[in-house]
Amino acid sequence: MISHRKTAIIVGAFFLIGMVALFLGDAAVAPILNDPDYLTSGAENNTPAILGTLIAFLMVSTIVGIAVLMFPLLKKHNEPMALGYVGFRITELAIITIYLFSPLLLITLGQEYVGAGGTDASSLQAFTALFEAGRYWGLRMIWIFNGLAGLMFAYLLYKSKLVPRFFPVLGLIGYALLLPGAALDMLGHVDMLNDTVGIIAFLPGGLFEMGLPIWLLVKGFNSSAIDSASGKTETEAR
Repeated sequence: MISHRKTAIIVGAFFLIGMVALFLGDAAVAPILNDPDYLTSGAENNTPAILGTLIAFLMVSTIVGIAVLMFPLLKKHNEPMALGYVGFRITELAIITIYLFSPLLLITLGQEYVGAGGTDASSLQAFTALFEAGRYWGLRMIWIFNGLAGLMFAYLLYKSKLVPRFFPVLGLIGYALLLPGAALDMLGHVDMLNDTVGIIAFLPGGLFEMGLPIWLLVKGFNSSAIDSASGKTETEAR
């Protein structure tokens, strides 16, 4: 069994790794989506895009690892919600997987285009636009599931007292802002990535996801809260 201190370190590290993963994935496929000559040349140098996407996927899989590692600690306070947290993280990972890998299909399309003699550039442009739109909607769906999972996680952290309550309160505020922000973005009322309002909506959740892992790496969980929950569980089992 992993000690609670080691669990805190791994969870903290997984948070930081998962945060970097999407940025790496976006950077890996940026040449495919942003450079019109990349595909029409047959995407000959596609190794960086493929390798970068694979690494990003392995990194982002840590979000499920966080939920699995935290489940034994969180289930003592609300097992159905702890299970729900794991489920939403798995669903989020599934959406992220599609988000990361779908642009790689354009490499094959580009190679087919060159192999056919480059006779239908408009179709290739149409497919590129389609994948760009898919990534737009996919990212918003990632926000939705991240917000739902995050609210559960922050609530359970607040109830468990595993970390100072400043962190879960910040998380509750952040994810509560992210959900309507994502919905309004999907409806075209705000631009979460460019509007000031949207960027502000990201701020509390971003501080939570940066501050919490640093705390876990340095301080770990509140041992008295763990002992208290364990004692309560043993009493109820008798």
